[in-house]
Amino acid sequence: MIRKKFGPAIAGLFAGLRHRSIRIQFILGAMAIAAGLLLRISSGEWIAVILCIGLVIQAEFMNTAIEFICNYLTINRDEKIKVIKDLAAGGVLVSSGAALFVAIIIFIRHVFGV
Repeated sequence: MIRKKFGPAIAGLFAGLRHRSIRIQFILGAMAIAAGLLLRISSGEWIAVILCIGLVIQAEFMNTAIEFICNYLTINRDEKIKVIKDLAAGGVLVSSGAALFVAIIIFIRHVFGV
């Protein structure tokens, strides 16, 4: 039962890890975790950091899936497909930007005592 429920999700996770952009997000997330451990951030700050990491990685997975669908539909240059891909990439940018601001707010305080 568990394999039936989680098997496709785990397969998707490993499929995603074959893509550079997703691996980069995992590396950046690991760096944020390392910084949190080094700076001994509070439990509330951990919640914010972990949520940001999860949201950015999730956005990158969705962006990658949308790119795959679009590339499956056509190999030709299509303005509508370009807009769809740009929108998905914009979603990653928004979540990454929000995560960056959260990281700045949390880590600057610990590094500089602000």
